[in-house]
Amino acid sequence: MKAVQPGLPIGIFDSGVGGLTVASAIREWLPHESMIYFGDTARCPYGDKTPEEVRGFSVQICDFLVEQGIKMLVVACNTATAVALPLLRQRYSVPVVGVIEPGASAAANATTLGRVGVIGTLVTIHSGAYERAVKRLRPDVEVYSLACPKFVPLVEKGETTGPLVETLVKETLQPLLDQQLDALVLGCTHYPLLQDTIAKVVGPRVKLISSAEKTALEVGRVLKQQHLEASDPPPGNHVFYTTGDGHRMRAFLAGWLGIQEHEADVRRVDWALMDGTGSQFEQ
Repeated sequence: MKAVQPGLPIGIFDSGVGGLTVASAIREWLPHESMIYFGDTARCPYGDKTPEEVRGFSVQICDFLVEQGIKMLVVACNTATAVALPLLRQRYSVPVVGVIEPGASAAANATTLGRVGVIGTLVTIHSGAYERAVKRLRPDVEVYSLACPKFVPLVEKGETTGPLVETLVKETLQPLLDQQLDALVLGCTHYPLLQDTIAKVVGPRVKLISSAEKTALEVGRVLKQQHLEASDPPPGNHVFYTTGDGHRMRAFLAGWLGIQEHEADVRRVDWALMDGTGSQFEQ
């Protein structure tokens, strides 16, 4: 592993394309920073895997990113943050930032009625990580959690709007609609891509909370605290790895980061060819 230097990129990973919402926020708030993004699309979603499987995937990906030479790990996946963050912080010498604490902080600050909803994957919701994080900050807040396992597959297929999607979202969120919430945490980094549809379903009185911006600000805070801020002028350089379809990754990059296909450095990783060094990939 390379010595940690300010000029190294930030490593970011997610189960698929959802973490690009976090990467987009980091790019906006910290434009001088370079990023290496890893989307494990071939094994997405993580929400229907066991915690042990998610921890194994997380270690495999983070080992790969650390081998590339990074100065920080951002776990841009709520499921992995919920079950693997302590392990990752113990395993690596670089700082590791997750997405749950920033999202919980935003929710605790946003609610005035003290009634917060959290939607996420099965693993994230069953872990209780959001409820604990919110209540550490605001013990008075009631947290209503709901697993939404059908949402991630929709986003990965690029289906985020339209009558059929709206019907599915409304049916899924029905248990929360009568809870008089005034804040709803999008507890999966895929869910902001459904934000317009979710907002239409829950109505204007409910604030939608995405952890992306708060996570980007936390990344900036930690980099400054540890004297790891990049000194080079913007923009940073970015590489995007995927275990799935590189063309689909490029399409999401164009839509979410404004990086056009001819500009995107997208590389496909095939775990079956990996030799443990992270050297086998296709452009």
